[in-house]
Amino acid sequence: QVQLVESGGGLVQAGGSLRLSCAASGRTFSSYAMGWFRQAPGKEREFVATVSWSGGVTSYADSVKGRFSISRDNAKNTVYLQMNSLKPEDTAVYYCAQSKGATTQRISGYDYWGQGTQVTVSS
Repeated sequence: QVQLVESGGGLVQAGGSLRLSCAASGRTFSSYAMGWFRQAPGKEREFVATVSWSGGVTSYADSVKGRFSISRDNAKNTVYLQMNSLKPEDTAVYYCAQSKGATTQRISGYDYWGQGTQVTVSS
């Protein structure tokens, strides 16, 4: 059974930084792409970033491109999301997800999800 546990969320002022972590267990971590999504109150869950199984291919939502960076450490079964220059509109619950295989921006392409971690950016 796959388990994904996010950590690193919190309250930060606009312009600040946070690093989210997601520890995975349950199946061969290095065989699957990983992704980060977020959901703000009253809004649908949206794609943030994804990284291939090797870490060599990444993709970002336009809204975070140049500010966020996704990476992974297959030896630690962990994926990270470095968030810089945070804006109040980045406030959301951030979810880690494990892909069914390849990198994708589609929610339907992920079959395991973490419980989420709250990120709040104050103005």
